[in-house]
Amino acid sequence: MVQKENKKILLHACCGICSGYPISLLKEQGYEVVVYFCNPNIDTEEEFNRRLEAQKTVCANFGAELIVEKYNHSVYLDYVNGLENEPERGNRCYKCIELRLKMVGKKATEIGANLFTTSLVISPHKDYQKISDIGTKIANELSISYLPQNFRKQDGFLKANLLSRKLGIYRQNYCGCEFAKQH
Repeated sequence: MVQKENKKILLHACCGICSGYPISLLKEQGYEVVVYFCNPNIDTEEEFNRRLEAQKTVCANFGAELIVEKYNHSVYLDYVNGLENEPERGNRCYKCIELRLKMVGKKATEIGANLFTTSLVISPHKDYQKISDIGTKIANELSISYLPQNFRKQDGFLKANLLSRKLGIYRQNYCGCEFAKQH
């Protein structure tokens, strides 16, 4: 009996705005997309819940399964301890991304997905290559794979924004942590 290739991918969703286009693109590419809302970096539970509601709307629109990591901001604060005064897009941000992608990689193995990626790379405010390097390193440690797909290509960021407006979802104006608000 020939075993069918496992096409299940765990997509880390930073927010509903950024995840819509990646979900649709991955589905077009034949993946079974499971979305993982894992964002301990978000500064308040109220903000977390607003973003989660937007994510639920996006997942419902695409018929994508959604897994939600319980809100626990202290995990983030402990992980970036000592980096609070780093500039935006500096070491604190990359530690934050590392934390979330470690959690995503572990969750992927738990649910039987041998592949994961993140919607973070759709943002023109994020360093695609650096995020891809972090994801690949974590995947290698876990003996799974990271898909370094650049969702910005073919106007991905524009498509994501248009979709979020069409769906009428909450559109935040900062990355998520309290330190981003200060800059």
